[in-house]
Amino acid sequence: MSDDYQRIEVITGTARRRRWTSEQKLRIIEETYEPGESVSAVARRHGVAANLVFRWRRLMDEGGSIAVSSDETVVGNSEVRKLEDRVRDLERLLGRKTMEVEILKDALDRAESKNGPCDCCRSGRTVRCEADRGDVGRVALQPA
Repeated sequence: MSDDYQRIEVITGTARRRRWTSEQKLRIIEETYEPGESVSAVARRHGVAANLVFRWRRLMDEGGSIAVSSDETVVGNSEVRKLEDRVRDLERLLGRKTMEVEILKDALDRAESKNGPCDCCRSGRTVRCEADRGDVGRVALQPA
């Protein structure tokens, strides 16, 4: 037999996921851009999966150090503009609907003041005017 030994690493237990600080991520990314360095070699040296380093590099290219530190996806300017336009359209629609509600309330108030209260409102026998909702058979108050 040969005296050559291979190094075998046995991982036991339930280790928690490691968290990398922004500074650590940026330092690792910067190392990958140095001449003669490969992403795989830098990743092995720091004990990081190469695909994770590639992901950090992509986030860095797309959104800079802020995206790398927050570990969130970056949204392009065109997408932001599209969403801002959608918000603006919805705000306009909300304004129109609010104005319509105010106009209808004003018209209802004018119609009631012009015609005066109806018979059921004048008598005080119902909790709410039957004419308000157009249904008959509302709850009547019992005379005391």
